[in-house]
Amino acid sequence: MDLWLGFLFLLVGAACGGSFGLPSKYAKEDTPWEVLWGPFFFFVTVLLPVVVGPVLVKDFSGVYSAVPFAKLLPVLIFGFLWGLGSMTLGLSFAFIGLSLAYALNYGAQIITGSLVPLAIFHPGDIPTPHGGVILAGVAICVIGVIVAGRAAMLKEGSQKKQEEEAADTQKPRMLIGVIIGIVSGILCACWAIASSYAGPVDAAARAAGNSDVAAGWTFTCLILWGGVLSACGYCVYKLTVNKTWGHLAKPGIGLTLLLALAMAILHDAAVLFFALGWGRLGSLGVPVGYPAFMSFAIIVGNIHGFRTGEWKGASRKSIQWIVAGIVVLILGVIVLAQGNNMAQKAKNKQSPPVATAPSTQAQP
Repeated sequence: MDLWLGFLFLLVGAACGGSFGLPSKYAKEDTPWEVLWGPFFFFVTVLLPVVVGPVLVKDFSGVYSAVPFAKLLPVLIFGFLWGLGSMTLGLSFAFIGLSLAYALNYGAQIITGSLVPLAIFHPGDIPTPHGGVILAGVAICVIGVIVAGRAAMLKEGSQKKQEEEAADTQKPRMLIGVIIGIVSGILCACWAIASSYAGPVDAAARAAGNSDVAAGWTFTCLILWGGVLSACGYCVYKLTVNKTWGHLAKPGIGLTLLLALAMAILHDAAVLFFALGWGRLGSLGVPVGYPAFMSFAIIVGNIHGFRTGEWKGASRKSIQWIVAGIVVLILGVIVLAQGNNMAQKAKNKQSPPVATAPSTQAQP
């Protein structure tokens, strides 16, 4: 039951994650990027954790003080790298466009977010039958991302009326953009690595009498705080360089801030449900849960794309490719679930039942 509930939480989280950008469509067209996304990152990494934390978590500050700083540091460091990845993804858009940038980013995220935690915390599971099935599931998900990325590129090609730049000037920009896109995916996947290091925080939260949700929010906040400097820092830089601080005091800023808050709530709900989901998948929760979560998010994002007219005017071929990509992603998630189920059965055979029930949250 926990297995299917875990995947359900991942699906709900992906629904939130695939939807958090929707409110931005209602921002005024002349709103500078940093005027919307700056408050968004502030709400995500500072306001919501500080406001919700003490309400949801028993002894919120005491949980962190109960954990040695050396145990907190890896979570904060990888949280910082996650924030850096969120920023570099935006840079890749300017070089290679949204479709290819997202395909490279998500593909790198699935590979890194699954294989790195697996190699660090569970290397003995790699050469096993269930390890082989999990690796196959990751590979299928990556293929699904590639197919979906191809569909998006075909869509852009069919919707584009004319090229604005010559081919020879595009080549160096394309190479730089591809590199940035891949690096951004690796950095964004540091959220999964940070989650893998969060076991001591989760244990301290549970020792204080907190529920699954409260414990998940405790270490989610820690990862978000790690991203404050990189995510918010970049937005402060953009506000300063572009001299757009004044926009935060202009008429209509209330709507922009409200949209940013709605986006932040959906974003933090997504990462909280991710924590609840992988925590119910057993010891391999992160290596299995992260690619499943990302695959669900891609599917949800494209459903929203169809619903909001992003695929209007797209060629029939591009639509066929995106449908194929979604089917492959679903297949990848099914294979991951099977691999995780095999892993649980293998561990149950190795470890006889004990009197006390195990925690529903994985303890890396």
